[in-house]
Amino acid sequence: MEQAPAIALKASTKPELLSYINAQAAKIRSMQATVDIDTSVGGARKGKVTEYQQIRGYVLARKPAMLRMIGLLPIIRNTAFDMVSDGQEFKVSIPPKNRFVVGRNDLVTPNPQQPLENLRPQVIYDALLLREIDPQNETAVLENGVETVMLDKDRKYDEPDYVIDIVRTKDGDSWLSRKIVFSRLDLLPNRQLVYDESGALVTDAHYSDYKDYNAVLLEEEYKITLTMVKLTMNLALGNEKFALQQPPGAQVIHLDQNQPTPNGGGSH
Repeated sequence: MEQAPAIALKASTKPELLSYINAQAAKIRSMQATVDIDTSVGGARKGKVTEYQQIRGYVLARKPAMLRMIGLLPIIRNTAFDMVSDGQEFKVSIPPKNRFVVGRNDLVTPNPQQPLENLRPQVIYDALLLREIDPQNETAVLENGVETVMLDKDRKYDEPDYVIDIVRTKDGDSWLSRKIVFSRLDLLPNRQLVYDESGALVTDAHYSDYKDYNAVLLEEEYKITLTMVKLTMNLALGNEKFALQQPPGAQVIHLDQNQPTPNGGGSH
C-alpha cells in the first residue's frame, strides 16, 4: 500500500451532503441516453455464452418512475429486447424469441435461463437517476469511509471519503437501501450502491458528473454493465415514449403465474 499523496481533503457535514443529494436529484426530471450493454455470466453458468454479451442500447427515464430500455442486436441493429416500466408493472418484448414478458417490479421469480426476465426496470432506474431521500420512509446516516485508489496495477493507496447510508422502512421492516459515496477531493458523489430488501447488492453505479458513468446490475449468476455513450438531460418525454404493445403472435409470459414452457418443461 502506497502512502497517500499530499492532497487537501475537503470537509462537509451530513446536512450539507443530504442537501446536495436532494438538490441534484430535483434538477433531473428526465434523461435520454445511448449506452453500451455488456452481459457476463458467473456462478454455475460462468463461462457460458450469453445472447447479449456486448450490444448498443438506448435508455429513456422520466420521473417519478417511467423507464424504457432498448437493446439492439450487433451488426444488423434489429431489436434484441425492448423493456418498459411505470414503476409498478413492466413489459419486455424479446423479438428474437417471439416472447412478450409481463411482470411486477415487486415480484422476483428467477429464471437463470432467461436473464432478461430477471432484470427489474426499477434496478436500472435507481442506477441511472439519483433519487431524493424520502424523509417519511428513509433515514440517512453519515459514516467516514475509506476508498482504495489505484495508481496503477501494482500501486494503490487509501483515501478517506464520506458515505451516506440510507435505511428504508416499509411495513414495519427496515433495511439498508442505498449507499452514496462522496469523494473528499471535490465533495461530489462518485458511487451509489443499491441493495434489495434481503440485503443483496443489486446495483453498483460509478459516475463523475454523469460524464464518465457505468453501472453494474448484479444478480446471482450474471451481471449487466451499462456504460454511458451519450446523455441528454431534461428532454420532454411524453407517455408515448414509454408505450410498448404486444407484437402479434408473440408468446405471452406472465411472471406472476406459472407458465409451461413450449416443450412442457418447467415453469417461471
